[in-house]
Order: sequence, then structure tokens, then C-alpha cells
Amino acid sequence: MTVVVGTAGHIDHGKTTLLRVLTGIDADRLPEERRRGMTIDVGYAHLALPDGTEIDFVDVPGHDRLVANMLVGAGEIDAALLVVAADDGPRAQTLEHLALLDALDVRHGLAVVTKADVAGPARAAEVVEATRRLLEATSLAGSPVVAVSAVSGDGIDALRDLLVDLRDRVGAPAGRAPAGGSRLAIDRVFAVRGRGSVVTGSLRGRPLESGRTLRLVPGDRSVRVREIQVHGASVARADPGRTALNLSGVDAADLHRGLVLTDDPAVVATDRFLVRLAAPLSDRARARLHLGTAAVDAAVGRSGRDAIDLADGTPVAIVRLMSPIAVAPGDRFVLRRTGGTTRIVGGLVLDAEPSRGVSRRRQTVERVGRLAAAAESGEAVAVAAARTELHGVVRSRVGSDPTEAVAPDLLGAAESAVLGLAAAAPGGAALTDARARVARVLRRGSSVTRTDVEPLAAAIVDRLVRDGRLDRDGAVVRLPGAPAPAAADSDPDLVVAMDRLERALAVPAPPGLAAAAADAGCGPDGIRALERSGRIVVLEPDLAYATIAYRDLSARAVAMARTAPLTPAALRDATGTSRKYVMAILADLDRRAILRRTPDGHVPGPRAS
Repeated sequence: MTVVVGTAGHIDHGKTTLLRVLTGIDADRLPEERRRGMTIDVGYAHLALPDGTEIDFVDVPGHDRLVANMLVGAGEIDAALLVVAADDGPRAQTLEHLALLDALDVRHGLAVVTKADVAGPARAAEVVEATRRLLEATSLAGSPVVAVSAVSGDGIDALRDLLVDLRDRVGAPAGRAPAGGSRLAIDRVFAVRGRGSVVTGSLRGRPLESGRTLRLVPGDRSVRVREIQVHGASVARADPGRTALNLSGVDAADLHRGLVLTDDPAVVATDRFLVRLAAPLSDRARARLHLGTAAVDAAVGRSGRDAIDLADGTPVAIVRLMSPIAVAPGDRFVLRRTGGTTRIVGGLVLDAEPSRGVSRRRQTVERVGRLAAAAESGEAVAVAAARTELHGVVRSRVGSDPTEAVAPDLLGAAESAVLGLAAAAPGGAALTDARARVARVLRRGSSVTRTDVEPLAAAIVDRLVRDGRLDRDGAVVRLPGAPAPAAADSDPDLVVAMDRLERALAVPAPPGLAAAAADAGCGPDGIRALERSGRIVVLEPDLAYATIAYRDLSARAVAMARTAPLTPAALRDATGTSRKYVMAILADLDRRAILRRTPDGHVPGPRAS
């Protein structure tokens, strides 16, 4: 691991010169920078320490018109090196850079008073004290302050010792715990003849090996890491720190600053996310958002259910962006405004995919507060649990045990509904009715999609059976101890085959019934039992649906028919199927008077309700 230290300070206060003396590397890499004698874009250098370790430096411009470039570097650092010239003292960009570091909650750093030989000992001591007072009001409070001269070398050895102490204080890279994966926000892009695309950035999270496949976010395309370089040398594996990647599978023209390379599933492309702000902003306040190496125009939402203040008074808001960027819970950002009393506001990303629809009712102060605490801690498991509690159902958590995707209170309500249904039905309840009851509870309490609710409903009923709170006899579930119904499909092997066939038919475009039954090992007796118990709907001799899937398709057809006469083409496009399926569905709904065919299309029939 290499600690990444970012410089900060006013123009001409000696940041680049100081790095050149420390490292022997000129961070002014552009010809225009050398000609004009000022840093225009972000530059990079590294310092080799006597113990064999290294420190990476990100040199940022100090000009007021180049603050956006400064934030590119500051967004991906572990610690800060604030530079103040002794002859000049703290100036405008000193204060703004310090405010930006405070907004990003950079807590490790040190301050260097340069040009001590020019100003003299008395003036240098005065500026050291003034700088220490400035730090006390920020996240860098208590950081060491040292006076140096890059010309005479006075204080440089003491500065190197302080940098070693700073490396030890940082301990681990900034950002989320490495359990999530690797992540590199791109800050530079090159096209190298004979090699292809090369990008650089500060690697975060887990170490990265050559040959690994990463996602490019936004865009979600896959690229392969052909080669890794650290400080100009090829390595098979890079630890967190400044890293260069030679990529295959993407052209340099498709890469730019602000994109992220990652295998962390928590990192998603979004233009809307839930945040905790360091200071209140009014609803619809406009700002420029800086996160990692990305910068985009943003608007703050603080109305209705989004106008939440946590228990300690901290404001929560929805941030909406002009274009998507890569975001994950726990990311820190800066909102920089050109007007208003509050010009710089820091924040923490709580949820990269905030609640929509029904699940917004769950957005309470207590639940958002628990999510904020989890995001602050950086614990991925705690964040996932808090998001599930906030949303009711989180699709991305569906895994080996799908019920983990359901919030405890919603899961309890769904289980109670099934147990009540089984208790009220003589001889038990039909399995399809039990699953449908669970699905209704999940939809009322969350924004779970129709596609996701079916496996979740089945998994919750199965969990009750597995835990011994329900008994299952073929297509019937009942309370333990209740009389078991006589059933022709009670053979265990047949029950398993019937389940397989039902799952195969639970899609908008199911396979042929005969072929699906053969693949599932389900004979004619099992097919008849599934149809008799209401678990499948047979529309034609070789076309059948799982009932829970067919109910969803029927509901969609009726909903569309309520807005305008429904044509086969419209239903085909809405379901992503073909004419073969939609004609069978429409014929069945017409036959049952749920829809009625007219010259313009199908409209709701007398039994549509």
C-alpha cells in the first residue's frame, strides 16, 4: 500500500518546487506549465523512503480559476500537504483549498510554511502560528506545521520525518473497506503506440492483479487489465496507491477523466442518490458536484419525503445530476456553488439507488440515520442491511438465501399473512395462493419489481416449510399438526419434478409444455396435478404458464387496455415476447370476459375487475 498525499495552497506558494526538492521529480508535466511557471493540471510525483516504502504525491494547481482541477486530485487522496509561503501568508486559495479538504473530511495531513529563508525567522514563525490557527477549525486540526526553505534545504529533513509519521498515521487508504473490490477513478488517459489504451489513477480497495477483468462505470462495459505499472515499473500486482493500467477491450477515445474501473458490485452508475450534507441547502439549490475525479452539474432535492433531518440535525437530501457518474455508499463529495451564503458543502453518499415509488414511505429519520451510520463506518455488510431496511426489498441482495433481500418487518408481515391463510383454509391453502399472498404483501410494502417478487414469494413460503412453521403436501401448505389432505401428487420425487416444471413456466415466454415437462421429469400425472391445484394455466395443448407469472401478464394486459384499446403488437412489445404468446393470452382473456375484442383493439370486459 502507498499513501497518496495531495498538495494544497495558493498559487506561487511553492508546492511544485517543494515536491521537486523532496522527490527529484518535476510534477509540472505540461510544456505550458513549465513556460508559465504555474501548475495548470494535476501533476504526480513519488518519494522513496529509507525503509523501502514510498509516498505518492498529487500536485494540484493553486489558481482560483483552476479549483475544479484541484478537486480532481483532492478527491482521491489519503492525506493533505498544505503549503503556505512565509512571505505571503495565508491567501484566498489557501482558505478555499482548506475548506475543500474540510468538506471532503480529509483528517490526516501536515502544513509546510515555505520560503522561510526569504521571509526571515520572525515572519516564518508568525505564519506558522497563523497556519496552525487556520487548521484548528477544520478536519486537519492538530496536524503538524513546519517551516522549510526549498533553496537552502533548511527544515527538509524534518519534513521527511513528518511525512513518515503521516504515512504511519494514515495506516490504510481512504475510502471504503477493501472487502468490496478494486476501484480506480481515471484521472489521465493515453494512447500508446503498439500498446493501446493506458489510464492512471489512485487505486482503492483490494490489490489488483494483471489479467483481471473490470467494469467501466458509467457504461458497464468489460475491459481487461493487460499490464500494471507503478512508478514506471511493470508489476504483476498493485497495492492501493498511484497506478497505471494498460487496458484491452476499449479505445482511448472512449475513456476520459471521471470514469471508474472497478469490480466492486457496490459501485453503480447513477444520476440520483441519497446524501447526508454537512450544511443545509435549500430545495433545488444548484451546484457543481465533485466526486472522485468526476465533476458534473447537480441540483439538491429537499422537499416532501426528501426533506429529512437526522436526529442530530444533519440534513439529508436527494442529489440529481445532469449525467450519471460512478457512485457507491460511503463516497465523499463536494458541492461547489458560485453564489449564496454557503459556497462549499461537503457530503456523504448514503444510497446510490435511493427509494422510489411505494418504498419511499419507509424513508424515516430512524432508518436513514442507521444507513448514515453504516455508510460512515464503511462496513459493506452494515450498509447492505441498512439499505434493505430502508427499501423493504433490495434486489441486489438476492443470493443463496433470497429472503435476506427482504427487510425484517416486511418479511414478518409476509410470513404472518401466509400462516393466517393456511390456518383459515380447511385442509390447508393452495401453494399458489400462499405465494400470491406473499407477493401482495411485498408489493404493498416495497417497490419490488414483478420479475423479482415471484422468486422471493416462493422462497419465503419455502423458508416457512424449512423452518417447520408450515407443512407442505404437494400443492398444499398447512399448519403443522393439521390433517394432511389426500393428494395424488404426494410422491416426493413427483413433487420435486412439479416444482421444476412450475419454475420453467414462470417466464413471459415459456418453453413448450411437452419439452419443459420432459426436461423437468414431470409426467402427465404431475401436469394434471399442477393444473388441478391452480399452479399452472394451460392455454393451448403445448403452451402453459406458471399461475403467478400468468397473473402478472394478465394484469399488465388489463392495465394497458384501460388506457387505450390494446393491440397484439403493443402487448408483444410490453412483454418482450412474440405474437404466438400474446395471441394465446388475449384469446384466453376474451374467453373469460376479462377483455373484449373491438375493431380498434381489446378493451376491458365485464369481468376486468
